[in-house]
Amino acid sequence: MMRGMGFREETVKKLFEELPLAVLKDSAGFRKKIDLLKYIGLSSREIDQILFSCPEFLELNFEGRLKPLLDELHKMIFSHAEIRAAILENPKPFLRLVPGELSRCIELLDSLRCRHPIKERILNMGYLRASINVKLRIECLHKHGLILRDAFKVLYVEPRAILYDLADIEEKLEFLLQKMRFCIEHLVECPEYLGVNLNKQIIPRYNVLEYLRSVGGLGDEVWMKHYVQLSRMKFYNMFVKPYPECEKIFNGFSREKVVRPCHPVGMWKLFKPQKFPESENDVRNMRKFVKSLNLC
Repeated sequence: MMRGMGFREETVKKLFEELPLAVLKDSAGFRKKIDLLKYIGLSSREIDQILFSCPEFLELNFEGRLKPLLDELHKMIFSHAEIRAAILENPKPFLRLVPGELSRCIELLDSLRCRHPIKERILNMGYLRASINVKLRIECLHKHGLILRDAFKVLYVEPRAILYDLADIEEKLEFLLQKMRFCIEHLVECPEYLGVNLNKQIIPRYNVLEYLRSVGGLGDEVWMKHYVQLSRMKFYNMFVKPYPECEKIFNGFSREKVVRPCHPVGMWKLFKPQKFPESENDVRNMRKFVKSLNLC
């Protein structure tokens, strides 16, 4: 049956390796799911690619999962072209959507109160693909221990995280949990952590604070706000300035600044006022003027 539908040998082999035999024997359910993909506008070659990359699609319940999801997409007035583009771009997260999940992601996108350029970049590829990006980041936060409600709250406060690569977010979360030794719930108190640059801001501050902790220079406990919310100058004045050895660690401010001239050497000669020769008459008049001032 599969070969008759035009599937490649590699795809058929992978389906038999990864799926239960009961799923493959259900020919009626199999055809319904394939017809659903064709109804969206996918070609046989594209369906073959999707099944090869995401064979678990055939395990999804048609009446309880796939059909309600398609009905939800139609209610949101998404065209088949948008749905097709979203599936081809990210088949796994799209096919993992459950009914109602997409609506919640779109509600978050509509409620964002961020700067216009950021929201414009988020919605640049359309609501559907932006919703998939939201879902991927929610799953990432949830995987590291954050409950779904708090994950949505973090993205609402720090929408720039929707634009960043998942690898970048994963790296920040690993650093937060493993190196900084904060629990994931601290991210709810300070969501801006996902929006700052890890290498330029967080790691230099972490190195300074770890050094001060090792030499007993930290009197008070350090919180997330010290890494994220303090300005660079305020952090410098609070933790770096009292300890000169921290300046190299901090990777920035230095007390010994080299003052560079505003103009190249010799440029001052061009701006020197022109000197005119003085005649004997000018000298005589100048002396008379000075004497008159003394008489007064």
